[in-house]
Amino acid sequence: MSELPEKQVKRLKALLNEAETNLAAARELLTSLVGDDPAIDFSHREEVAGKVLEGVFDGQNMLGPDGKTYPVPANYASKSKLVQGDILKLTIAEDGGFIYKQIGPVPRKQVIGTLVQHDGSYFVDVAGKEYHILLASITYFKGQVGDQISVILPEDDTDVEWAALEAAL
Repeated sequence: MSELPEKQVKRLKALLNEAETNLAAARELLTSLVGDDPAIDFSHREEVAGKVLEGVFDGQNMLGPDGKTYPVPANYASKSKLVQGDILKLTIAEDGGFIYKQIGPVPRKQVIGTLVQHDGSYFVDVAGKEYHILLASITYFKGQVGDQISVILPEDDTDVEWAALEAAL
């Protein structure tokens, strides 16, 4: 079997992360609707219920100190304008709900770029370098491919793959 191109591997990882985020959001919604129904098994969450963790936002998820990836709701990340590298606190409630709080924002800079799309994912092109943009941000600001958008990046944008959408211009 030939090696998958790096772009395809990155895209697969992004799709898996998005699926995990959607699954976690669906579990939270189901729990809010039916409560603690014993017929619904959230056993993988029960092992960490009631814990407080600190981790680093990777542009889409929180990377915990235990090496696990915790899904950050895209609407929270978008509205809070979380930037890759921000420190988050995650409280996992007894009912399995995830409560995030930004506790350590990284130094930021604001730049302008052009909204582009590849393989169903959105990016902002800033001086020839492309950064991922959360779909929730694009939807909220009603962004269209080709629009000029203002985004927030960490001041040190070395190895940064994600940008936070500030506004559509």
